[in-house]
Amino acid sequence: MSMTNQNYEHIPAEKFAFVQDDQYLHDTELKTKARGFFADALLRFSKNKSSVIAAWILLFLVLYAIFVPVFSQYSVNDKDKLYINYPAFNEKIADLHIGILDGAKTYDSQNDTAMNYWRGIAEETGKNPVIRTVRSHETEVKQRGKMVTRYTYDLEINAYYALGMITRVLSYSEFDKLQEWQNETGIQVIYPYVEPADISGITDNANIWYKCDSKGAAILDDDGNFIPAYSTDPARAGHPYNSIRIPGDDGSYVYSSAKSGAVSVRLNYYNYYIYINGHAPSYLMGTNLMGMDLMCAIGVGARFSIIFAIIVSAINLTIGAVYGAIQGYYGGFIDMALDRISDILSGVPFIVVTTLFQLHLAQKVGVVPSFLFAFVLTGWIGMSALTRKQFYRFKGQEFVMAARTLGASDRRLMFKHIFPNAIGTIITSCALIIPGVISSETSMTYLGIVDLSSFAGTTIGTLLSQGNSSATTAPHAMLWPSLFLGLLMIAFNLFGNGLRDAFNPSTRGVDD
Repeated sequence: MSMTNQNYEHIPAEKFAFVQDDQYLHDTELKTKARGFFADALLRFSKNKSSVIAAWILLFLVLYAIFVPVFSQYSVNDKDKLYINYPAFNEKIADLHIGILDGAKTYDSQNDTAMNYWRGIAEETGKNPVIRTVRSHETEVKQRGKMVTRYTYDLEINAYYALGMITRVLSYSEFDKLQEWQNETGIQVIYPYVEPADISGITDNANIWYKCDSKGAAILDDDGNFIPAYSTDPARAGHPYNSIRIPGDDGSYVYSSAKSGAVSVRLNYYNYYIYINGHAPSYLMGTNLMGMDLMCAIGVGARFSIIFAIIVSAINLTIGAVYGAIQGYYGGFIDMALDRISDILSGVPFIVVTTLFQLHLAQKVGVVPSFLFAFVLTGWIGMSALTRKQFYRFKGQEFVMAARTLGASDRRLMFKHIFPNAIGTIITSCALIIPGVISSETSMTYLGIVDLSSFAGTTIGTLLSQGNSSATTAPHAMLWPSLFLGLLMIAFNLFGNGLRDAFNPSTRGVDD
């Protein structure tokens, strides 16, 4: 007897009892739910922290572009002619004196004449332009044989309050309506008129309402107070005034001057702005060269850029995917012929195509369609090359050969078996095309080759171009559009990298 049989003899008989002899054994149902391809991709994407952050940034920027222009009290057509390149300002926040949204501009080397000028605006309008004194300078100068101490100051000035008074010519009806509004609201817009002859012939500054010399230096009384130079000659009055008067006016001050069928008046522009617009100026990002609210303008420009880029990417994805699929699947002569066509088109410079289309095609189909054609003419070539490469990679795989053996058609093999395996790379490329289109569109509008303002209102490139011309005097006009564009580019690239990893079939099921 063999050794094996000898071992079996010492095994008790009960050990050979059937474990289960009352029913059939079969596979049990899976307790976990099957996870699809996209659910698996989403799980892998969520583990990429930088891509998740980029996705949230993108969401914020897109929501900004959608909702800010809708809920803003301004539109891109609201262009103030005096508040040009002004810094960020909100009256309620400025009154808190916390150093933000206070419309601050720095004025260097302000002498006593300038200090009296700012004080004059504060006394007349009730809004002090001087936010704070940054520093003071003391110098000794020789005057008439004696050494005299001169003081100069570096100031932070509220640009909106500093504008002060302006001179406007109004019709009689406009003048009467403005008086009625003053009576209803209690807000004074019209101030006593000042004749240039009464202030040493100074005609270019409506803020000088006090006696001064020919250089604009205030002539003060013995107590250091201003001496009003308001007109009191009734013969100069251009139209009856029956509204609010300034404190100290006993009814003798004249509030207008006759101007050939109209009246010339001094207006407090801040209050006049409220009269015209129904609210005080509030520019949370400041204004640009055109006097537009930057916060609204960036939203409008970004909304157009994002929508335009998505449309271009969708068209290029469709054309490129079909074109590349045919090349990669059939190969041979078809691939070579189609490849030569794409080589010829890829040699055409994009900027040349855009310029020619804007010069000739735009007159027939419009600026935006011609710009779209310029992107589509060569934009699909990169997508087709990528799709072609993926088809060459997968068309010889065993699962494709098995499907072909079972009688699958070419269309089914291309778009049911091969294309889904290449979709990760294609989607990633498509996500990266969008920032590329935005960048190209911004460059074309920045250089002035394409003007989309009449259609879109404004674009990021146009805002950058306008901000570039005043980058030293109003850096905020360049900063905010640049910051928005930079965040958009970085976020799209990080988001695209996350999609690439998430849709890579070779990483499915890894690190679960």
